[in-house]
Amino acid sequence: MHWQQGGLDDAPLISKFEGVRVFLAGATGVIGVRLVPLLCEQGHVVAGMTRSPEKTSLLSSLGAEPVVCDVFDATALEDAVTRFAPDAVMHQLTDLPDRAEDLAQAAVRNDRMRSEGTRNLIAAARAAGATRFLAQSIAWRPPGRGDVVEQHEQQVRAVGVVVRYGQLYGPGTYYETELPQHPRIHVDEAARATLPLLDLRSGVVTITDPQ
Repeated sequence: MHWQQGGLDDAPLISKFEGVRVFLAGATGVIGVRLVPLLCEQGHVVAGMTRSPEKTSLLSSLGAEPVVCDVFDATALEDAVTRFAPDAVMHQLTDLPDRAEDLAQAAVRNDRMRSEGTRNLIAAARAAGATRFLAQSIAWRPPGRGDVVEQHEQQVRAVGVVVRYGQLYGPGTYYETELPQHPRIHVDEAARATLPLLDLRSGVVTITDPQ
């Protein structure tokens, strides 16, 4: 695994930011569902946000306090985050289709998640007084979507840490039985490498397999 921060290679460390309250938006996503138990194992208290009420039992079984909320409802989101009073907010939200071949049609929805969704979550984190903010991004620029990704990262860099993941492969991803092109990272490794980033207050970190 290649873990790069600010242009310098570093080995990922176990987080020293322990036993805190973490609000995880996108907790039932492919990375989020792996992060919840890892965070709980480190002694963190986790609120797992989902917009699907039927997924609350999954979050409870993983150890999180389920929060049903739509990131585009800014008022409800601020209320939910403020009520939990997190030390850290993690943004693992996407709006992606179940099939890779449908990605092009879903691009506008995911753009909205990166723009309006990110803006709303940052505002909620600020209102709640969170001292850490971390948001997922990607380690490549899809054709026609580069500007949206850059604007998303600019918003996050102003308050916290951008995590650029390679293309995810492994169970539950678009690449369960084959490897995508570089940049790429196994989804389990992506989740594990995210934990120590709670120690950071700002920066850009890239998490990929070595080429």
